[in-house]
Amino acid sequence: MEEEGCKPTLITYNVVLNVYSKLFMPWSKVVALVDAMKKDGIFPDQYTYNTLISCCRRGSLYEEATDIFTEMKSMGCTPDKVTYNVLLDVYGKSRRHEEAMSVLRDMEANGFPPSIVTYNSLISSFAKDGILDEAMELKEQMEAKGIKPDVITYTTLLSGFEKAGKDEFAMRIYEEMESKGCKPNLCTFNALIKMHGNRRKFVEMMRVFEELRPSGFTPDVVTWNSLLAVFGQNGMDSEVSGVFKEMKRAGFVPERDTYNTLISAYSRCGSFDQAMEIYKRMLAAGIGPDLSTYNAVLAALARGGLWEQAEKILSEMKDGRCKPNELTYCSMLHAYANAKKLDRMHDMSDDIYARKIEPHNMLLKTLVLVNSKSDLLAETEWAFMELRKRGCSPDITTLNAMVSIYGRRQNVLKVDEIMKFMRANGFTPTLTTYNCLINMYSRLGNSEKCEMILREIKLNGGCPDLYSYNTVIYAYGKQGRMKDASRIFSELQASGLKPDIVTYNTFVASYVANSMFVEAIDVVRYMIKHGCKPHESTYNSVVDGFCKQGRKDEANSFICNLQQLNPGISKDEQHRLLERLSKSFS
Repeated sequence: MEEEGCKPTLITYNVVLNVYSKLFMPWSKVVALVDAMKKDGIFPDQYTYNTLISCCRRGSLYEEATDIFTEMKSMGCTPDKVTYNVLLDVYGKSRRHEEAMSVLRDMEANGFPPSIVTYNSLISSFAKDGILDEAMELKEQMEAKGIKPDVITYTTLLSGFEKAGKDEFAMRIYEEMESKGCKPNLCTFNALIKMHGNRRKFVEMMRVFEELRPSGFTPDVVTWNSLLAVFGQNGMDSEVSGVFKEMKRAGFVPERDTYNTLISAYSRCGSFDQAMEIYKRMLAAGIGPDLSTYNAVLAALARGGLWEQAEKILSEMKDGRCKPNELTYCSMLHAYANAKKLDRMHDMSDDIYARKIEPHNMLLKTLVLVNSKSDLLAETEWAFMELRKRGCSPDITTLNAMVSIYGRRQNVLKVDEIMKFMRANGFTPTLTTYNCLINMYSRLGNSEKCEMILREIKLNGGCPDLYSYNTVIYAYGKQGRMKDASRIFSELQASGLKPDIVTYNTFVASYVANSMFVEAIDVVRYMIKHGCKPHESTYNSVVDGFCKQGRKDEANSFICNLQQLNPGISKDEQHRLLERLSKSFS
């Protein structure tokens, strides 16, 4: 148009701005287009301002949205219902709850009664941040005004309770929805898929997935992304690849959210290179990164403790494309914690407490988590106290972190206190909760209690994982109760799980501790036969056990005959063990 001398009009600019909004163009490009428009002597109208505020949604650009709203009014352009709803949505997505509620009050004061869209946006904002009491209050408020909750209202609340780990409340919402004659939509099915998947209830998850088509729905991109996310967070990389293939076979062309989910899924599986390859593919497909993409990449870097690369991404974000949000800083905290850069972690913590970085609830919950992982008790307790002081209800992940750090210190009273709080507030213990309890009682030498918790997992419809079984085996082995340990081992195999190096090393160390060297060597033979390669710690256990009892000749014989036991062992490994033996008797 410009080359042909055809001058753009207000409609032209509005159409291009609308496209920019949908494509999540960098804010600098949006600003440049508006500047060009004003240079042409064309002034924004109500539609322009509404579209500009809409451009701020995905990047959490709430300050920019506020400036646009102020300019809109100063230019004599009256905000309408769309303006208020879009602005409220920007604040909601930016977790600016007070500002969002202020918009609600302004709407009503200016003669625009809130609609179901308004309330759903507010409920979504509170539910996503785990502020569920306020979300429920908003639901009651809308009902009191004669606005009936719709399927979006119910599904948003269901997802919020699921995320918080309050499964019972989530199911109550679902039952209320059904009783009120509100039919579930595809989003509801997607939320249920996510709920069952996050609890590792894969049979129930796939049952919901299979009910989709008979209920008149076809899996959409969110359905597929939910499956990708669930399998990814459970480290099931072959399932991730399988679902992605099925998705493409169903005719879905990967779009930004799918790429974001895949980056996250592969990084959770430990396939960092694959995650970065997906990121490159996304850029090659001409799809620009948004805030979710950056956060997915940061989360991948954080898992590997690659804090320097994470800081570069953070700088890139600050340089213009989008404003870092609480998820961004959560990933930075994880990156520092995983890299054991405690000084940087403490510096960021100080900025959060001093409100230099907006201390959203999610950030405070992350501080509890990273301090717990770093075994910093005082810092963990401080973050937890700060969270409670600000009136935020902890979620299941936060509570699990507290159970974990107290459990590692064998502080049964504190753990019981947290567990009572969970029960009183409707939290459903997860596998992580149970594993923390098993670990605590294992440290205390209470193997019967460990097995009792293992039974409780199954009783509540859960599936113990390898860590659950290995810890119970360790507890029995530590007490020399090898028959019980072997019984749990048989149960592990019957469950479909495959014993790993930790399982076998636990048996080897336990047999050696009880001077049962024949049995220990039989375990080494068994693990090799079943495709599990012994680690140097496996051999060290046997050699050190002989050395402690002064049985040098038997240790030497074990090392010299290792070639028969394991034909794949290297001469360097045998030489290392002989040196270890020599040092023990020097």
